[in-house]
Amino acid sequence: MARKVIITCAVTGSIHTPSMSPHLPLTPDEIAEQAIEAAQAGASILHLHARDPKDGRPAFDPAIYRQFLPRIHAATDAVINITTGGSITMTLEQRMAGALDVSAEMASCNMGSMNFAIFPALEKMKEFRHDWERDYIEGTRSSIFRNTFADIEQIFERLGHGNGTRFEFECYEVGHLYNLKHFVDRGLVQGPIFLQFVLGVLGGIGPDPENLVHMKRMADKLFGDQYQWSVLGAGRHQMPLITQAALMGGNVRVGLEDSLSVGAGKLATSNAEQVRLIRSVLETLGMEIATPAEARQMLGLKGRDKTRL
Repeated sequence: MARKVIITCAVTGSIHTPSMSPHLPLTPDEIAEQAIEAAQAGASILHLHARDPKDGRPAFDPAIYRQFLPRIHAATDAVINITTGGSITMTLEQRMAGALDVSAEMASCNMGSMNFAIFPALEKMKEFRHDWERDYIEGTRSSIFRNTFADIEQIFERLGHGNGTRFEFECYEVGHLYNLKHFVDRGLVQGPIFLQFVLGVLGGIGPDPENLVHMKRMADKLFGDQYQWSVLGAGRHQMPLITQAALMGGNVRVGLEDSLSVGAGKLATSNAEQVRLIRSVLETLGMEIATPAEARQMLGLKGRDKTRL
């Protein structure tokens, strides 16, 4: 039988700013439309952030999430996965607000503090649609993306134990795998574990194929066969790395949060365009795309009927 591959689509994120691409969804309508289109194209998990509809800056207000989450929930069976990473400018309380409000079926969980830098993008940017963008990007030169053990414990306690939310564990380097193993050993995390290897973010592990092999080797050592895994390749490394991941037995993540392109020098016009591209690759390789129901079973999720959407 063909292997089932989960496609996650990260629709907008908090990394890219409006001036970087005219196709980045910013308003609730744009986020809803692109998320629904991505699900129709084959994404079984939708990873979602909110943005201020006035100027596109990262937002955390549950009222903004409520402008697009119910539409997505009504139009598709896809798993709704809400960020707890938010942005480096937010407090932990702000970062958890959206997922807590709706008792999310799934949420991201970043497994360690790190330098998370996008300031090199300023070398190529000449014009800005909004005043906040330049300072926001430059701020990553001196900021730390905080995810302490105490922070992670709060996420587990309030979302995991309090709401039955399961997590996409975002691991930007090998040390993050060991951080997660610490929580597994303490009984704060139970399987099936869903790892998201993040390669290519400045401040984390580099986008080298050897690093992906190393991350997988260490995950096998730490978690045996009690986990599912996926790969996020930042920027131009997206498609090569996730294709490698699929060939190694993993799942894949695409979306305009992670990369704005669909090839050298070509901006993606939508999230669905990236979903369709990787789906074509996977099916050509003889793999089947997991449905939302199959993804829920593989990841042990509580079900869409147990959220507040």
